[in-house]
Amino acid sequence: MAFFMTVITKEFFLEKVGTSSHFVQDNHSRSIKDVLRALHYQIEKSQGKLVRVVVGSVFDVAVNLRKISATFGQWVRVCLSAQNKDQLWIPPGFAYGFVVLSEYAEFLYKTTEYYAPQHDHTILWNDPN
Repeated sequence: MAFFMTVITKEFFLEKVGTSSHFVQDNHSRSIKDVLRALHYQIEKSQGKLVRVVVGSVFDVAVNLRKISATFGQWVRVCLSAQNKDQLWIPPGFAYGFVVLSEYAEFLYKTTEYYAPQHDHTILWNDPN
């Protein structure tokens, strides 16, 4: 099957998300079935992420950690797959995690800040809070 896809344009992002984020880094990762990545975030140098799956499928979760937000503590979930070609925007100030549903999955994601491991934090997937 052949296809061509425009992944993102500045105008579309501005219209749908309401901001014109500047991406500084593109990442590609691969994980195997049932890998569960804890909710991760950076307090300093918080990253916005535009995530999509190009092989396989995953169950994604994003949690709003912005204390000044009216939706603080609320979360969203979505299934991303190579088949549906959906994308998820995770704004700065959100924790993000996933579990791989297929035999393996490959992600492509853009970030608005460079990864800074010294500022990385995680929340256990089943944290009651």
